[in-house]
Amino acid sequence: MLRTITVGLDGSLESRAAAEWAAREAELRDLPLKLVHVWEPVPEPMAQAPLLGAETQQHWTERSEMGVPPAEGWGRIPREAAEGISLRHPGVEVIREQIAGHPRDVLAEAAKSAELLVLGSRGFSGIGGFVIGSAGLAVVAHADRPVVLVRALEVAADEHEPDPAGIPSAATPFRPVVLALDVEHPDETLIEFAFDTAKRRATSLRAVHGWNPPPYYAYGTPANPALHEALALGDAEALAEVLRPWRHKYPVVEVVEESRYGSAAVHVVDASREASLVVVGRRIRRSPFGAHIGHVTHAVLHHSTAPVAVVPHG
Repeated sequence: MLRTITVGLDGSLESRAAAEWAAREAELRDLPLKLVHVWEPVPEPMAQAPLLGAETQQHWTERSEMGVPPAEGWGRIPREAAEGISLRHPGVEVIREQIAGHPRDVLAEAAKSAELLVLGSRGFSGIGGFVIGSAGLAVVAHADRPVVLVRALEVAADEHEPDPAGIPSAATPFRPVVLALDVEHPDETLIEFAFDTAKRRATSLRAVHGWNPPPYYAYGTPANPALHEALALGDAEALAEVLRPWRHKYPVVEVVEESRYGSAAVHVVDASREASLVVVGRRIRRSPFGAHIGHVTHAVLHHSTAPVAVVPHG
């Protein structure tokens, strides 16, 4: 079955930015783009609640008639989005799909037949990162395929180096792809996704690894520069060893290795400021409870200034 680049669409600024990002990715991968418009029915008592106001009451009353929204409202958002994308990206096949249900469940299901699922964030938090709703986090935590989060104001030029005059441009080379890598538990699915993404963008891969000394060195012992240097060298060698076969598999991809002391999340977020895409992993857990997102991935999702791809792996 032919996979698609699938994007969740609701007409918001963030979903439109996500759709544009997804269209550019569909061009890079030579795949169709699927726009999935999810309508979540609201119970009639809630729609009629006086505290919601007249406009909201009318909105949900119209959408609740006969269990489906009116034809114009139901089709307008994906139709207009598809028309705009077809004009700006004439080589991309655009598929529209409209589904009633809970966005978390619908989008997680849609991800199963997708090469990538693309979602929009609600912009920036107070300290400069993503604002991700609970539904978006739930999709990231349970989707079986990679999920990309795109911020509301993301444009094509943000992924590229500025031109010689320092002006943003989509005609310049892509910024590097940043990979957050755990050398103790490296996963081939995650690493291959990052290398393949960098190759498609004809850009470099910046592999970032954060390390800390073992607890028995960190507590109750005096500073030891020689020991610190030895530990740093060991982690740098471990990173190089993990990446060595991938350098041979993707010889056209320039690789920059960064093994740095301290929090991996902090270093990856710092690297995101000069990245076209940040790639992080999520270990698949089949329990229905819990967020299923590691602390590094969770931090990067909320504070990265570049789009973030979350790749599930075993």
